Order: sequence, then structure tokens, then C-alpha cells
Amino acid sequence: MHKFLALIPHMFRRLRWFVGLNQKNWSTKRLVNADQPVPARPNHQPALDAVHEVAIYIHRFHNLDLFEQGWYKIKVTMRLEDGEDFYPGIPARVVQYEAPEVGSDNLCRVWMIDDTDNSFSTPPFQIRYARQDVFLSIMISFYLAFGVYEGESSDVILKFELMHAPMSATGSELHGSLDACSVSAHEYKIPPKALLGLHSYCPVHFDAFHAVVVDTSVHISLLKASYRTVRQKLNCTSDCRDSEGTYAEDYVGSNKVMLIKALMAAHNILLEDLRRISAGIDQAIDLTGITFESDVTKWFDSTLPEPVKSIDGEPSLQLSDRDKVSVEDSTHYTNYLTEESVQPFCWDDHLLNSFQSLGNQLLCLWNIFLKFHRENKTKILEFLRKSWAIDRRTEWSIWMVYTKVAMPHQYMNRIEGTALHHGVRRSSLSPGGLIDDPIQTAIMRAELHRRGIAHMRINNRSLQDMYIFGDPLFVPIIIVERMTNAYRSSSVNSNFISVGNDAKHILGNGSRSTNKLCGSSQQNGHVLRVVVFVHGFQGNHLDLRLFRNQWLLIDPEIQFLMSEANEEKTSGDFREMGYRLAQEVISFLKRKMDKASRRGNLKDIKLSFVGHSIGNLIIRATLTESIMEPYLRYLYTYVSISGPHLGYMYSSNSLFNSGMWLLKKVRGTQCIHQLTFTDDPDLENTYIYNLSKEKTLENFRNVLLLSSPQDGYVPYHSARIELCPAASSDFSKRGKIFLQMLNNCLDQIQACSDNRVIMCCDVNFNASCYGRNLNTLIGRAAHIEFLESDIFAKFIMWSFPEMFR
Repeated sequence: MHKFLALIPHMFRRLRWFVGLNQKNWSTKRLVNADQPVPARPNHQPALDAVHEVAIYIHRFHNLDLFEQGWYKIKVTMRLEDGEDFYPGIPARVVQYEAPEVGSDNLCRVWMIDDTDNSFSTPPFQIRYARQDVFLSIMISFYLAFGVYEGESSDVILKFELMHAPMSATGSELHGSLDACSVSAHEYKIPPKALLGLHSYCPVHFDAFHAVVVDTSVHISLLKASYRTVRQKLNCTSDCRDSEGTYAEDYVGSNKVMLIKALMAAHNILLEDLRRISAGIDQAIDLTGITFESDVTKWFDSTLPEPVKSIDGEPSLQLSDRDKVSVEDSTHYTNYLTEESVQPFCWDDHLLNSFQSLGNQLLCLWNIFLKFHRENKTKILEFLRKSWAIDRRTEWSIWMVYTKVAMPHQYMNRIEGTALHHGVRRSSLSPGGLIDDPIQTAIMRAELHRRGIAHMRINNRSLQDMYIFGDPLFVPIIIVERMTNAYRSSSVNSNFISVGNDAKHILGNGSRSTNKLCGSSQQNGHVLRVVVFVHGFQGNHLDLRLFRNQWLLIDPEIQFLMSEANEEKTSGDFREMGYRLAQEVISFLKRKMDKASRRGNLKDIKLSFVGHSIGNLIIRATLTESIMEPYLRYLYTYVSISGPHLGYMYSSNSLFNSGMWLLKKVRGTQCIHQLTFTDDPDLENTYIYNLSKEKTLENFRNVLLLSSPQDGYVPYHSARIELCPAASSDFSKRGKIFLQMLNNCLDQIQACSDNRVIMCCDVNFNASCYGRNLNTLIGRAAHIEFLESDIFAKFIMWSFPEMFR
């Protein structure tokens, strides 16, 4: 009995939805089939009703990196952002627009709609291996009543859940296990503007342990729903009831004009989007006759009632008292905006005619789109995906600051005890002198930008990924600095130049250049794209899997090698680690080249490297090996994630330095001796210094240096390959060696700079979520955050896709 009483509130909420009680004014709405209008009874008039149709096309489930085999399915629900227990979206229809593969035993063909939470679940499917594709090809359409979301929060959350059951589950046990086990979720916010009309690609990703991508597209429009009958009583209150005991006030709030205007806006949006998609896929679509009737538009524009402020402060069109009297008398009407007398009419008759005309054309236009999508689904999906990628570059620029920095040609030797050099970065906060503490300056710059985001109101007509927009202040701030040659580029007049609106084209002419071999190759050949991921000290070959997954999303055709040659062997000599990696890379390349050659059309090879921490020094050591020489001409993109390229000569982290000293004394770790320049009494014979003389960086087409001022494991200047304040004031042999080592690296970066892309990216994580612990004190938290967060990689890689294709 107690359990039954506890269910009464939930039953009442469900009853309010199906009976039609409005959340705002507690009025009743009765939905009737639009194709079978019910004639109005005496003292009744036809009322207007509309719904937002949200059509979700679930095209493909692609397994990037699921850690567990088994049965999976996707569950979809819609709810109000501030109403966890209220589901405004009602599943209306399901379409299997493409037949599943014949004889497929990994797909159960039973989908399900659950009335308890108004959810839709795709048919269950089996996942057995990585990079597996499951083509679901199913469309679920939700109905969202017009006006039901009115209130303080009008955003609607579209939620995708990943449900899992073990491989051994069958029959009823399978469905029970899937319904009970939600392993991950991904949410999108639909702003009110998007509810009037939207056609967007919607990639669904889950967490790092369930790395998949679900190719989904979302299409929304406002459509005519039905007729309803309500008593004509203009001054009705929430306590007013008719003889049947139902509320007489229209749930739209007597603001029928706003409904007509919303239909007009939805009509324009849908018509414009159809034309845009038609032109984008180069496929003609017949839209003749799909326009507003001129008399409807003319009448509507000439008889608008006076605007009244609504509750939220926005203009709202309401009937004035004089208009209401005119409607009741039906004898004469005066347009009080123009002071002209017009022919007597019934206001609701004109509204009904407008509603009929617009509603019918919208339904016709929507059906044209559904048919057009059915005939061109593949082209439309590809077009929407490309549009999505372009739009995200602009959307994510909220968290990215673009600048251009003059690249120093050489840091000159000291003259008369003064450090003279070209191209030293100056602080934008203190333009008069050199940066005293570049780490604090970078942190302050990012914090000021984060404060600006806190006062920003994001209001656009696009889906918002709640993984990013859920709490915008926790998203990393990325300061992108593109290095330009100060001696060749006339556009660089100072050390810091804002790119502004040209940020999306920051690659400039570089995006049009190609690899050396590519220029003389046949245009129709196959390009073998290989990416090698190298972990850091005491790391694992899967450490960089999040970065790999983002690369795979941009270019699914890449062949990747997660290096295992030095796993559990990162304490030795960099020379030995470099040789082992070189052997592993060459063996992998030969296998892929032989496989591609059998196809008979191998045109080019693009070899890219991604390294984390000391993995970057291992990569550079690999490139010095003689066995790698034939492959140097194929080098394409190099991504250095917090790499100590200049060693630890001027490390300012005392706690970390103490740990390094302990490793050298207790364990005799050779690579630590090399990093701290204690592997030889003569600094000119140390390994890091001599590595700088090798041409390890100049052959890469793109060089991307990622650093973080919060990372205490790798010196900030070492990750960025730049001069630090301590070195600029050191006039000893140590300072001279550091300066020569820095110049050697800069010479390689600057080589052929007109045809290359060189960028430094400062990633500033939100440290408030770290708390005070040992990892934060020694700077390890930010160093590991590079491996555990993929937001920064998503921002950078999708903003500059030319570097990763």
C-alpha cells in the first residue's frame, strides 16, 4: 500500500500530460487527428495547435575503442533541462529507412518504445571487435507540444544512453539486462531557436572507456498538429470551468498570433535549409509553389494588434480590449496602428485561415524533405557532417585565443654582459619589458579569458554538446600561437598579432602545399597515412588512445601504431630506446607498404608522430638512426605533447627536481642523467645537446608543440622550445650551451618556414577540480591531464584538420 501511494505523484504527472494539462496555466488541451477536424459545438470555436517534430536519424554505430564485447543498444529520450522527471518528447513514429544486412546475426531487429519514460531504444546489436560498423538506419520521430516548454528554462535536452549486456545473454534475459544497465550517456541541448527549424549532424560520443561514434542527424520543424474545441471566453481565469468541468483557456495562452508567427518562421527556415542542402549536394529539388499566399501575409502584416510585454520582457502580441469588443460584436473593426477602418471579420476566422494555409504548406514541405532525405540520405549526411565541422571551428573559438608570433631567427651571443636576442616574446600585460615570469603570465592570460566566458551568454540556433557546454568554465583555455618568419612575412609587425576572424584560415597557404613526393605523383593514387604514438616515462602503449581516437574521427583511413617497443624500458639510454622504436616503425611501415602495393596504386606515404613527455625525445632519437633515413622524406605532422626538448637544465620545480635526484642516486636511471645533463662532465658531450645538432625537426611538414603552464613535470620553456628568464641572465658556459642548443632547434623549425605550419598551443586546464594533493603540488596533475582529457585535442584537431589529414 505504501509503494502504491508513493507512485501517485508520478501517475498524476503522467495524467496531466495525456489529458493535456498545461504546466503554465493548468488548462486542458484535447488533441484530435489533424485530418479529421471536429466541428465546433454551439458557443465553441476551433482552437489552434502545433507540435515540434524532432526526427532523429541514427545511421551508424562505429566502435572505436570499446573495452568489452557484448550486446549494446542506444536509448533516446527528451526532457526539459530543469525537469529531470518530466519528459516532454513523445515518440511518435519509427522508420527503418534501410533494410538490415541479410543474414546478419549480430543485430536483433526488435526496437522498443517505453511509455514509462517516453524513451526509444534501437534494436540490440553485438560488438565483437574494434573498428566494427553496425548500420542501424533507423529514424525515430518525437513530438514536442508547442508551448509545453514555456517557463524559466525552455531548453530541451536530447539524451543518448549506451546500454550493455554480456555476450551470453539471450531472449528475455537479453532485453532485461540491456534495460537495466546504462554504461554511459551523452547529451545535447536544443535551444528554443533550434526548435523552430534545424538540420544538423549530431555525432554521439561516450566516455573514454566507451569510445564510439554514433553517426546521427537531427531534423526539427514546427508543424500543424490538430484542431481542438474550447469555449470562447476571452476573460477566463485559471479557475474558470465550462459545463463539462474542463478548463476553457487555450493552453497557448490566448496568444494565437505568436503561433502563426512561429509557423511563418518555421516555414522560412525549412524552405531555406532545403535549398541550402539541395545546393550543397548538387541535387535538384522541386519547390515550386511553396510560398506564402500573398493575401495572408498582407492581411497579417496590416492587422497586427499592439505589442504587449510578456513575462520574460520580450514583445508579445495580444488582443487589446478594443479588439476583443470588436471580435465579440463582429460588426466593425478599426486597425489602431493605421487608424483605418477595415471590413468586418472574425479574428479567429482569419487566424484559422492563416493557420490552415501555413500548416498545410509546412506539412507539404516537411514531407518533401522526408522524401528527399530518403532518396539522398548518404549525400545529405556527408554534407551535414562537413557543415558541422566548419561550424564547430567557429563555436569552439570561444575557448581558443589565436595569435601570431614572430619566430626568432637566432638568439645572439651576449655582448658586454647583456643578453641580446631577436624575437623574444613580450608580455601583452606589460608591453614595456621582457617577461619576468612567462608561466604566471600565461596562467593570468588564460584566467582573464575564462572570466570573460563566465559573463558570456551563448544563444544560437545549433545543438550544444553538453560535454562541453554543460559547464563552460571547466573547459580548457587554449592559446594558439602560430609562428611566422619575421624576415619574410610583411604581415607580422609585432610579437603578438590577433588573427580575429581569420582564425579559421590560420593555415593560410600552407594548406595548399603538399608533401614532396605528392607533387609529382598521380592524382588518383592511394596515400598511405601512418601515425605513430609514443608514450612517456614508465608509460603504456594505450596512454595516447584519446588523441588517437580523435585522429581516427578526422581521418578514418589512417594506419596507427601504438608503440610498445619501449614499454617498461623507459629508464635506459635514449639511443637504445630510439633504435628500438626505429625498428618497430620500419617493420610496421613495410607491412603496410606491402599490403598497399598489392593494390597497385600506392601514390605517397605520410608518416606522422605523436609523443608524450620523454616520448618526444625518443621520437627525435629514432629519426637520427641510419635505418630511418629512407623514410625521412615522408615525414608529415609532428605533435609534441609536453615534451622536454631542451631537457631540465633550468627546471624551477624544486619538488620535482628532488625526485629526479633521488632516481639518479638510488636507481641510476640513465635517461634522467641525460635529461639533467649529468651524463657527461663536459656539457658539450651530453646527449641532449648533441641531439639538438641533429636535423630531427626540419623534415616535418607540420610541427605542433603543446604545453601547459600548470605542468610541473616538464619545464615550460623546454616544451615550447624558447628562451627562459633564468637562461637569459646566465652568462656562464651553462647559459652559452643552452643558447646554442636552443638555436639549433630553432634553425630546424624555421627551415622552409614559408611552406610549413609551426604552432605552439598553451593548454590551460581548470585546476579547481584537482584539489590540493601531492599531484597538484608537484605539477603531475596537468601532465597527466593531457592523457585523460580529449577536449583540448578535439578543439585543436578539428580547428586545424589540414594538419591531420
